[in-house]
Amino acid sequence: MAGLATSLGAGAASNSFDQISEADTLLIFGSNTTEGHPVISIHVNKAIRNGARIIVGDPRKIELVKWADVWLNLKPGSNIALLNGLVHVILKEGLYNKEFIEKRTEGFEELKAAVEEYTPAHVQKLTGVTPDKLLKAAKIYAEAKNAMILYGLGVTEHQSGTETAMAVANLALVCGHIGRRATGIMALRGQNNVQGASDMGPAPAAFTGYQPVTDPVVREKFEKAWGVELPSKPGLKSVEMLDEAQKGNFKGLFILGEDPAHTDPDISHIRKALSSIEFLVVQDIFHTETTRFAHVVLPGASFAEKDGTFTNGERRVQRIRKAVEPVSGKAEWEVICEIASRMGYKMKYNHPSEVMDEIASLAPIYGGINYVRLENGSLQWPCPTKDHPGTATLYKDMFSRPGGRARFMALEQKGSAEVPDAEYPFVLITGRRREHYNNGSMTRRSRGIMEMFPEELLELSPADALKLGIKNGEMVKVASRRGEIKVKVRVLDRSQEGNVFLAFHHQDVLTNILTSPHRDPITGTPEYKSCAVKIEKL
Repeated sequence: MAGLATSLGAGAASNSFDQISEADTLLIFGSNTTEGHPVISIHVNKAIRNGARIIVGDPRKIELVKWADVWLNLKPGSNIALLNGLVHVILKEGLYNKEFIEKRTEGFEELKAAVEEYTPAHVQKLTGVTPDKLLKAAKIYAEAKNAMILYGLGVTEHQSGTETAMAVANLALVCGHIGRRATGIMALRGQNNVQGASDMGPAPAAFTGYQPVTDPVVREKFEKAWGVELPSKPGLKSVEMLDEAQKGNFKGLFILGEDPAHTDPDISHIRKALSSIEFLVVQDIFHTETTRFAHVVLPGASFAEKDGTFTNGERRVQRIRKAVEPVSGKAEWEVICEIASRMGYKMKYNHPSEVMDEIASLAPIYGGINYVRLENGSLQWPCPTKDHPGTATLYKDMFSRPGGRARFMALEQKGSAEVPDAEYPFVLITGRRREHYNNGSMTRRSRGIMEMFPEELLELSPADALKLGIKNGEMVKVASRRGEIKVKVRVLDRSQEGNVFLAFHHQDVLTNILTSPHRDPITGTPEYKSCAVKIEKL
């Protein structure tokens, strides 16, 4: 959100998912799309069948490499160097879109100076990607008629994640591959409704609709609507709340539908923080690792028990309708309203449609959206008025930054905060399995899913397995500077030599005991995708 908003104006995908199949070139960067986003991969597969050229940028040999024209098999944490290298080649070869740059962007000269040193030879030293691959990928992307970039958490879950999102924007802008159908940047979000949750203002610096809390005009609007005085300074990010809890400065926390004791990095730190909180309330549909720390557990409601909306990764607001009444007797919004009222703020709605009407009245990007319109189909924001059809493609005429121009960002390579050494010689990359979802609290309760993928497996390259004397199916201990786990090995050539891979869905293999405490300094996003580990045969 932060990176794209800085470069382009909006922290969201620029186009619709159905346009993916119309692109003649797809650059898939830091996204194991077929496993992490299987619905979106349907559109990718259509594009492949339609003859689209595929560039994959990923340290692992993900499934999509089978159909790739080029696999940019970069080292973990070298994302900015690779993207700067692609821009360098495009500029040197004269493949950039001069007219688009002059009419619709600013900061181009600064970008040119910043990428000057990222020659193919230098990029190879930083990333491991050979010059011929870099040249081929740059030419395919730049010469495409309609090229689209799909990127995922392999971009954002690094300490340089925000800047890498800006580097992705640089690449699209330098070729003019944005502002039209079947072009642009598709930022693939981590879970269902991440986009919708972001839109509602959970980031501490923004109100609903990405309106800054520091703006007195914005603040006055929300104060008038809610009848309270609101803070003029941003609050704490979620990871900062837990930091302050461990110091004794943060006393109470309400966690709804989240499991930080399983899914946050450096779990030992997280668990100390949760243990330090004087009063912890957790609301969820199942017991999780986090409910172990709760003083009060409230029952949540599943998707089938809810009325409301989800906003997906293409900015599409969709109605959801409850199939059954909430098992607990109340929907989550009703619980929140009742708690707020008992704490002294009278919060009352008769139906979720009234919440949507309030959102529309306060957030211009949702201004024309209501339940009556959503009965006839979904709408994509921005949808500012009740007669607006919604927006499938952003930036057709202008960018949503001040002045209407996109901004090139001059960026330097910043590697991972933790790199391998003699004691911890391997890089651990974490990710997801197609069969499971997030902390697994739902999918591990499905007998069919557990028959397909019953346990976590450490992916180890054949070369590394040979060096360590480890065979397929044997148990190993994986340790980082923060802790250790025991897990079974799967030897296959998906991970490059020196890299290993684990997912985090299983309670008996808590991968995030190992992961790094380092964060993106701009957003606080943890560096899940790279940390140093050692492996011992048991």
